[in-house]
Amino acid sequence: MIEKTSLFRVVLLILLVANLLSEVNAQRTPNVILILTDDQGIGDLACHGNPWIKTPNLDAFYKESVRLTDFHVSPYCAPTRGAIMTGKYPINNGAWATFKGRDALPENTSTMADVFKQNGYTTGIFGKWHLGDNYPVRPTDCGFYVAIHHKAGGVGELSDYWGNSYFDDVYYVNNEPKQFEGYCTDVWFKEAIKFIESNKESPFFVYLPTNAPHSPWFVDDKYSDQYRDLEGEEIVSANFYGMITNIDENIGKLDKYLKKKGLLDNTILIFMTDNGSSGGISRDGKIGYNKGYRGMKGAKTEGGHRVPFFIRWPDGKIEGGKDINDLTGHIDLLPTLAGLCQLNLDEDMNLDGVDFSSLLLKKKNKLEERTMFVHNRQDWRPPMDEKQTCLMNDKWRLVNGNELYNIDKDQYQSNNIAHQHPELVKTLLNDNARFVKIAKTRIGYQELPVNVIGNDEQDEITLTIQHAIGEDGGIWKCEQVAEGMRNTNNTHALRVDRTGTYEISCCRWPKECPGPIWGVPEENPKNLYNYTVIKPEKVRISIANQMLEKEIEAKEEAVIFKVRLEKGKTLLVNDFIEGGEKYGVYYTYIKRVD
Repeated sequence: MIEKTSLFRVVLLILLVANLLSEVNAQRTPNVILILTDDQGIGDLACHGNPWIKTPNLDAFYKESVRLTDFHVSPYCAPTRGAIMTGKYPINNGAWATFKGRDALPENTSTMADVFKQNGYTTGIFGKWHLGDNYPVRPTDCGFYVAIHHKAGGVGELSDYWGNSYFDDVYYVNNEPKQFEGYCTDVWFKEAIKFIESNKESPFFVYLPTNAPHSPWFVDDKYSDQYRDLEGEEIVSANFYGMITNIDENIGKLDKYLKKKGLLDNTILIFMTDNGSSGGISRDGKIGYNKGYRGMKGAKTEGGHRVPFFIRWPDGKIEGGKDINDLTGHIDLLPTLAGLCQLNLDEDMNLDGVDFSSLLLKKKNKLEERTMFVHNRQDWRPPMDEKQTCLMNDKWRLVNGNELYNIDKDQYQSNNIAHQHPELVKTLLNDNARFVKIAKTRIGYQELPVNVIGNDEQDEITLTIQHAIGEDGGIWKCEQVAEGMRNTNNTHALRVDRTGTYEISCCRWPKECPGPIWGVPEENPKNLYNYTVIKPEKVRISIANQMLEKEIEAKEEAVIFKVRLEKGKTLLVNDFIEGGEKYGVYYTYIKRVD
C-alpha cells in the first residue's frame, strides 16, 4: 500500500511539473517570423485548390495553422508593406503607390520593427523593403538591427543595384553593397536562418519579404520544367509557378531548422502575400486558377486584395488547421502581434487596425462589425474619390462607389445589386467620406516623403527617375534606362539638414556601372540589356530658387552643379534638354562638400 501511495505521489509530481513547465513555456516571449511573398495570389497554392502548382510545405503548414479566410491587403506591394509596418492605411501612412515618391514612409514613422526593437527583440529584414531607399526611411532607420535587402520595388529595377538578375546579385547589408552567390530567394532564407542562429537565445523578429514571384520571372529550370507542358494551355507561366515552388522549398528548410533547434513551438510563424496574383491567371481569367475570385494584382475586385494568411504558434495554442472567417487585413497585423507578444505600444501611434489576437487565442468568437477600405491610386497624388476604392463590410463589397456585391452569394462579383440596396451603398460611402476627412489631417496624406541631405547618417543620396514626381507614366526597369526610354517626371522632395555647399551630379548611368552621358557603359558581366545612345545637349536644374544650366561635353559621365543650400525643405527639378524636348535625369547623386 505504501509503495502504491509513493508511486501515485511520483506520478502526480511528474504531472504537476509537466503542467508547470507547459505554463512556463507558454509564457515565454515568442519569436516572430513574418514571411511575405510578392505577387502571389490567393489561388497560387495547392492547399487552396490549385490543381497544378506544387507547394507541399505550405500545404503542410496550412494544415498546422490557423487560417484567416477573409484577409485583405492593398492591390499593390508598397501600400501593403507600409500598412503592415505601420498599422495604418496607405493614405494615412503616406505610401500609397509603388513609385513617384509615394512608395516611402514619412520620416519618424513608428514601424512594426521599431515596436519589436523597443520591446527587447532583435530585428532583421531579409528581402524586399520598398518603403524608401534613402535616409531616413531605410530599413536600418526604421527599427531593423540587421537589413539584407535589395532596393526599390524589385530585383532588377533601376533604383536597385544595376544589372541584378535574381542570380549572384549585389544586395545591401546594412546599406553597404555586397556580392552574394545564389538565387535571390535562397539568399534571403539562408541569411535569415544565419540571423536566427546568431540570436536564438533571445526573442527575435524576422521579416522575410521575398521579391519572388514578382517579375521578371527568373528561376532555375529544375523548378519550372515540371510546369512547362502546361504553359499557355492551363497556366500562364511555368517560371512563375517555379518561383513559388522554390519559395515553398525554402519554407520547408526554415521549418526543419526551427524544429531541429527547438524553436518551432515558441515561434509565431506567419505566411501571407502582398496583393493579388500577377502570373497565376490571365487578364481575361480564362487561363490559370484564382480560387473563384475575379481580378488580379491592381484590381479593386476580390482577386486583387484578398490573400492567404496562415499563422502558427504551438505554445500559444494557435494551430490545428482551423479557419477564422472574420473580415481582417494588413492594418491589423501590428496591433495583433503586439497583443500576442504583449508588446507596449506608444499611445500616439494612431493605429487604424484592430487586435484580433482574441480570435486566435479563442477568447472571443467574433470581431465587432466595421468597414474596411481599399484605396488604389498609382500616382503621387492621393486617392480622392470613391471611384478608386473597394469598401468592405462583412459580406458586402462596394467597388468604385457604384458596384455592390454580396461576396457570400456572388464570389466572382458578376451581379451588381447596388440598385437593390441604396441605403447600404449610402452608408458605405459615408463611412469612406468620414475616413478620408480624417486622413486629410494626417502628415502622411499632406506631406511628400523627403530625401534628407547633409546628415551624417548618409553622406550621399541617390535619386532616380523611378521615384521622380511628375505627370508621366513610370520608368522602373534597368532595361528601360538602357534603351533610352524617356519621361517627363523630374521632381524630388528634399530636406536639407545642414546649411552648406552641395554637389549635385546628374548622370545617364549609375555609379556602379558608369558610362558617358552620350554613350554606353563599358563591358560588364551585368550588362544584360540592349543599349541605346542618347545625346541631350544640356542639363538644367532648379532648386531653392536657383535655376542652373550646363552644356554636356563629349565623354562626360556626370554634369556637376555646386549650389549653396539653406537648412529646410525644398524641391529639386532636373532635366536633360535635347532640342525642344526635356526629360527627367535618370540618376542624380547629392552630397555636402563643405
